[in-house]
Amino acid sequence: MSNLSLVTWFCSMVTLKELEEAVAIFLDVLEGKRDDIVLKKEFRQNHPNYRKFSVDDRPPLVAPPEPSPREPQEDWCELLSRYHRDTGRELRPVVRRKGCHVPPADCSCENCGAPSEYLSVNDGRKCSQVRCKICQGLSPILRARRQSQAKYWCPHCGWALYRWKREKEKTYYKCPNDQCPVYVSKSVALNDSEKELAATGMGSQFKRRYQWREYHYDPAEIRPTPPEGSLLTIRKSLNTLGLVLAYCVSYGLSARMTARILREVHGISISHQTVLNWIDKAAPNAWAVANRFTSGLNEDRVAADETYIKIRGVWHYAWFIIGVTSKAVFGWNVTDNRSEKSALAVVNQTLDKRPEDAPALELIGDGNPSYDAAVNAVNVDTDGKPLPLEKRKLIRRTVIGLKNTDEESAFYRRFKQLIERFNRTYRFHTRNRYGFNTIPSAQAITTLFVAYYNFLRPHQSLGNKPPIILDELKGIATIQGRWLKLLSLAG
Repeated sequence: MSNLSLVTWFCSMVTLKELEEAVAIFLDVLEGKRDDIVLKKEFRQNHPNYRKFSVDDRPPLVAPPEPSPREPQEDWCELLSRYHRDTGRELRPVVRRKGCHVPPADCSCENCGAPSEYLSVNDGRKCSQVRCKICQGLSPILRARRQSQAKYWCPHCGWALYRWKREKEKTYYKCPNDQCPVYVSKSVALNDSEKELAATGMGSQFKRRYQWREYHYDPAEIRPTPPEGSLLTIRKSLNTLGLVLAYCVSYGLSARMTARILREVHGISISHQTVLNWIDKAAPNAWAVANRFTSGLNEDRVAADETYIKIRGVWHYAWFIIGVTSKAVFGWNVTDNRSEKSALAVVNQTLDKRPEDAPALELIGDGNPSYDAAVNAVNVDTDGKPLPLEKRKLIRRTVIGLKNTDEESAFYRRFKQLIERFNRTYRFHTRNRYGFNTIPSAQAITTLFVAYYNFLRPHQSLGNKPPIILDELKGIATIQGRWLKLLSLAG
C-alpha cells in the first residue's frame, strides 16, 4: 500500500478532532516518547540473500532412490558372548512348537543381525513381525514400501518433490525436506536480519529449497523468428544494393548517411527509407547463408551474452553465441525480454549446427539465470524427463562479476571476454540505428551484421581473415561485389 493510499484510508476512518489527537500521538512516536507503540520493521534493508530469479543446475531424479540398508546397531555374536559371561550358560536358539509360524530362513534381526534361528513370529497369523531372542528387538519380516505418486525426487536428499505452483507454460516442483543439504546450507547463510524476517512468515523471500521446472511446451521447437522479404522486388541495379550493404552494414553508417553518399559520391538518388527497405529485403538471404555455412559446429566451447538495443525508445536485447576458437557467430536473436524462452531460442539455433553424436557443449556466460533455465530445458529426453549428467547436451559455465571470486570464473573469464569484445563491435556497426522502429527491422540489421562478421570482416586475431572462409568469395576485389555474391549463395 502506498503512503498516499494509507493516509487516504486513515483519514476516511476518523473525524477532524480524532485526527488532531492522532497527529499529537504521531509526533510523540517520531520523537521516541512512546515506548508502548512499536513500528513495523523496514523490509528494504541490505539482504544479500534476498530471493532472485535463479535456477538449480542439477536435474531431479526421475525414480525414487533405493533405500540404504539398515545397519544393525549391535552385534548378535557380541551379545551372545556377553550373555555367556553374565549367566555362565549358552543362549540357545528358539525352540519351536509343532504348528507354530516359522520366519523365513533369510530373515534377520534389524537391531543386532541375528539369524532366523533366534527369531520368533510376534504377531500371530499376520506373520509380518519377528522378535529377537537375543536383543528382544522387533523387526519386520518384509519391509513394505508404499509406491510413491511423485514425478521427481530431490537429487540432494532423495525426498519426493511436490507441485508448488502451476503456470500456463510451466509447473514448479519443490523439495519439502527441512533437512535437505541445500535448505540447510542456504538457511545457515542467512544473516541475523534475514533470519528474523524469515521467522515472521516471510521465509518465501529467500530461495532456500531445491526447485525444478517442468515445461508444458516442447523446448526443442523454440527458435528465433527469421526475417521476411525478397530481393526480387528491388528494381534498381544490384550493384546499388551492394553499395548500400557496404556502407550501412560493413562501415556502420546510418541510412540517411548512406543515401547521402550514394547521391553525392556515386550519383545514385535513393531515399533513406529505400535503404531501410533494402536492408529488410536482403536479410532473409543473409539468414539462409549464415545458417547454412555455420552448420557442422565442431567447437567444444561457446560464449553467450546479450546486449542492449533500443526499439522506439524502449530497451530490447540482442542475443549472441559465438565459438571461442573460430570466433564465428552460431546463434543470434532480438527480443523484448530476457526470459528463458529468449535464451532457449538462441541456444537451440546453436545446437542445430552441431552433430547429433557430438559430446556435451560448454556454454559460457554471465550469471543470467535464463541461460540456466535454457540449459535445463535442452537437457531433457523426448518424454520431457531430465537426462543424466553423462548424457547432457550442454554444460553450463558461469562467469560472475568483474573479479575472479571462484575457480570457474577465473578459468572461463578469457572466453567470456571474447563475446564482450564482440558486443562492442556489434554496437559500433548498429550505433546509428539504435532507434529501430520494430523488432523485425532490428533482427534484419542484426542478421546482416552476423553475415558480415562471419564471412566478410577481417579479424586481426585470425590473421586478418574472416572466421569462416568461403571459396566462392575469393578473387572478388570490392566489398559490394562480395556482398552480392554472398547473398546469391542463399540458393
